[in-house]
Amino acid sequence: MSTPAEIWSLDLRGLPPHGTLLQVFRRAAGTKPLGRITLFPFSDADVRHSSFPYVNVALIGLNVLVFLVELGIGGPGMLFGNGNQNLSAFFFKWGFIPLELTAGDVFTHPVFDVETPLPTYATLVSSMFIHGGLFHLAGNMMFLWVFGDNIEDRVGHVKYLIFYLAAGVGAALAHLAVDPNSQTPLVGASGAISGVMGAYMLLFPFNRIKTLIVMYIITAMEIPAVWLLGLWFAWQLVQGLMSLGVSQNVNIAFFAHVGGFGSGVAIMAVYKKATGQPVLPQQVHRQPWDTWYRTRHRED
Repeated sequence: MSTPAEIWSLDLRGLPPHGTLLQVFRRAAGTKPLGRITLFPFSDADVRHSSFPYVNVALIGLNVLVFLVELGIGGPGMLFGNGNQNLSAFFFKWGFIPLELTAGDVFTHPVFDVETPLPTYATLVSSMFIHGGLFHLAGNMMFLWVFGDNIEDRVGHVKYLIFYLAAGVGAALAHLAVDPNSQTPLVGASGAISGVMGAYMLLFPFNRIKTLIVMYIITAMEIPAVWLLGLWFAWQLVQGLMSLGVSQNVNIAFFAHVGGFGSGVAIMAVYKKATGQPVLPQQVHRQPWDTWYRTRHRED
């Protein structure tokens, strides 16, 4: 899987002034992009925490630790997505391979040890902590840092951990449903993080997300979460639909992102219903003096 940040890169220049939505998306995903706009959410402006996000920090630390193990196996080239055969064997050993689960057989190799020492379904979890390069890791951890702590603060530490793992499994199963015969290892935390993003949109849809926008210039602005994350999900779905039938030639598991996001929304909706909370929060209308009061309060 790619990072959520990588999926924010949309090629926009060279598009016709008119045309169908499908034509626009086809051009946006074309082989000769003429330009692009990239969005990097880096902070949420409105959320204050009542507790330290121990689980979220631990998840980030575990991902970094596993990456250091990968770096020791693959060497410095692994930082930029280049490894060796030992690293490939590591991915086959601990990544999630849909065909292993659907066929009921584990992969073997005459030279390299690629057989998972745990049951095949355990790779649904182990694959969440493996990354293919430094930028893959950094992008995922940035998104987890921005959105994950808020979910943990709202539901609690243990429930957040269960939620995170469940969303990641849901993402992998969505990928399995679309491409059950894939022999390519699925690795990366972006499926679980997509679930975190889905839950965030349901819990804090009107929070403003501080976002770095890179186009002709670099600027930053605050965008409501419902728009930012809704656009992200729609783009995943469109690219996923466009990749149907050619998934072997696509390096991004779009439906893992879609499945993770959907799992996050569904799990959080059930949680809110079970705890007596309204599933869809109502927007709090701000007055012009609210920003001034908040600023003064922080200064005091």
